[in-house]
Amino acid sequence: MLTFYLLQEQKKYIEEYMNKVSRSFALVTPCLEEPLDAFMSIAYLIFRVADNIEDCQKPFEWQRCRFNEFKRLLKEPNVAPDILSNWSFDDWWGLNTDQKELMTLEHGLMLWKIYALVPDSVREIIARWAEAMVEGIEKILDDQQKPLMVTRNGVRILAEENDYSSYCYFAAGTVGLMGTELAIDHYQFNTDTAKGLLSHSQTCGQALQKTNIVKDFPEDLANGICYLPDVWIQEADNLPLLLKGAPKKWTQKILGNVMTEINNSVSYVIDIPYEAVGYRLASLMCLLPAYQTLLSAAEQHDKLFTPEHSVKISRSCFSKCMEDAKFMVRDNNALLDYSQKLQTLVEVAFT
Repeated sequence: MLTFYLLQEQKKYIEEYMNKVSRSFALVTPCLEEPLDAFMSIAYLIFRVADNIEDCQKPFEWQRCRFNEFKRLLKEPNVAPDILSNWSFDDWWGLNTDQKELMTLEHGLMLWKIYALVPDSVREIIARWAEAMVEGIEKILDDQQKPLMVTRNGVRILAEENDYSSYCYFAAGTVGLMGTELAIDHYQFNTDTAKGLLSHSQTCGQALQKTNIVKDFPEDLANGICYLPDVWIQEADNLPLLLKGAPKKWTQKILGNVMTEINNSVSYVIDIPYEAVGYRLASLMCLLPAYQTLLSAAEQHDKLFTPEHSVKISRSCFSKCMEDAKFMVRDNNALLDYSQKLQTLVEVAFT
């Protein structure tokens, strides 16, 4: 197991920005043992820098230049002062205040200083998958490459189902693979265990991505983008793009696709050895809220893709997920029962 220590100032920085960019994930990483908790948090923030470049409403050529600089930072974090100094003069249009902060010299430099301190093997894993993510996102943003996006009613939309799958892999499947490799490195899982986890690892990230695509549909639409594929949108006569709802069977199909991805993630958690308590708990803390978010969507399916579209779980529901995760951390049968129960509840919600 690797040894790695952060100064109190560095720990405070990581905690502060984890809470700023993702309060839910900020509750997950403390479940992990040291130093895996620090490595996962650092990696998550690095990936968020790439997300910010993608989400910034700028021309593709501008984004490509920033991605190239990001890839250089992955390999040479010592150049961060120069690159972030230049980034500080950009307006980062489309990002909120907390997102913009991470891109500046004043607030972002500490992240790259911490990243430079992590062990070489860990930094290699983070850099390799962050670069894979960026290269995939560049293909999506480039109109000349696949996965392909089309424009309809002024909204950019992923064209085909395969494009949707590719986007979810690049945006989140890579994160799942990265996290799995960090866990394998930390716990020193045997070859068979590692192979089993890697075979399912991308589904975890993709399950969360697809859940968020449904949850954040109106917000994405307001930003001129739709991640559900055009081939599906046309099946609903483009009504979702106008926030005029959708046929019940169509909505059921969309949520069913997400449910399949979440169910596949169950196999991943089951493959995590019981002795890796922290990683099992953290994985469950990602999985169970995804199930509950999907149930929330199903229970108000008649309001989805309308101005009343609002999919989220309450604090009490999230707290219950934490309790359930602790109960299941050493009980795969309990997880399977929970999965079956949630599948049934989602089906019942449509009857």
